[in-house]
Amino acid sequence: MATAGQQQGQGTKRKPVFTKVDQLKPGTSGHTLVVKVVNSNMVVQKGHAASSHLGHTRVAECLVGDDTASIVFTARNEQVDLLKPGATVILRNAKIDMFKGCMRLAIDKWGRIEVAEPANFGVKEDNNLSMVEYELVNVGEE
Repeated sequence: MATAGQQQGQGTKRKPVFTKVDQLKPGTSGHTLVVKVVNSNMVVQKGHAASSHLGHTRVAECLVGDDTASIVFTARNEQVDLLKPGATVILRNAKIDMFKGCMRLAIDKWGRIEVAEPANFGVKEDNNLSMVEYELVNVGEE
């Protein structure tokens, strides 16, 4: 039986499957989402790092979302400039990080942020997935 990769041909690019914010779960990655930026708060801004090759470090927590839910996105360095309030962005290969038991959306070096045409949806701010606290439960042998 042929796999999906064989049927599409190895050289063709897969069309991205867009995920809605309310489908995000802890510990998952590889998400492609279209989100609108609600707000952005700078949490870390360091001028000269201890080692000179690191340069400036900027971290902002941005509330982003779509018409299903919202989540806090942790923007780092040049990502901060792309996530301006009101902007619509496509997050490619996004992952879920956990911070104090709560989900945060992030893009590491394997992902990409693209500024998109303004979206015609409103962000569902009253369903903020970053406000849900998860508890790590070990399912072991009893």
